[in-house]
Parts: sequence; structure tokens; C-alpha cells
Amino acid sequence: MNLRKMKEEDQEAIADLLDQLGYPDTTEFLSGKIKKLLEDPDEYLIVAEDSEAKVIAFISVHIIPQIAVEGDFARISYFSVDKDHRSLGTGRLMEEYCEKIARERACNRIELHCHANREKAHQFYDRQGYTESPKYLMKIL
Repeated sequence: MNLRKMKEEDQEAIADLLDQLGYPDTTEFLSGKIKKLLEDPDEYLIVAEDSEAKVIAFISVHIIPQIAVEGDFARISYFSVDKDHRSLGTGRLMEEYCEKIARERACNRIELHCHANREKAHQFYDRQGYTESPKYLMKIL
């Protein structure tokens, strides 16, 4: 397995992985989003490839500066492993890479939002040492 920086050409595989996460119909705007995020120095878009160089997973990690505490934090925005490659160590490898990035960028924590209906994802994050935060609020615009 190989980890590398995402490329715009990966958009078809990323669209499929997003669809598996419950985000269908991203094809129309995905290329522009990938391009924009790749230009952001605080964004890390990483893909995992199998032995045949097929994209089987991706993670989007954003570094967010904090004003009130010394360390910044890393936010996992999106993280998907292809349904046919789950429970084989790909997710663990990618999450560990995320932790490496966070430590290199002087972050004191990693945060993420994971919908309550994603029970297997919650089990994965539990195994990786994540704990639940009391509340997540949002306002739809």
C-alpha cells in the first residue's frame, strides 16, 4: 500500500469514496474543490493506493490555528476507505499518518465529526484512542 498526496485526476475515485460515505453527486464540483484545497497550505489531502495503484481510501485533514491555547488542532474533514478494503489496516495507517502531520504542525489534538449512525466508524475511532466530545453544534446556511 502506498500513501501519497491527492491529485486532481483522482476525482473519480474520490467521488466514489464520498458516495460510500453518503455524499452522492459530487462529480460536478469535485475537481474545483480538490484544486482549491490542494492550494491551501493548511490542508492535507492524502490517498491510499493498493498494489495496482488504484485509490482505495482518502483523508482530508485541515490544520486550524487556536488563539486561546498554545497548540493548534487538526480536523479530519472527510475520511473514507473503500468498502472492499475495510478492516485490512488501511484506515489505521492513514489515521496514523494524520497523527504524524498533526504532531509535525504542533497540534495538541485531532478532532472530527462522525455521524451517530456510523457505528463501525465509531468503533474504529475508539480503537485509535479517540474520545467523545460533549456536543457538536452547527447552523445550516
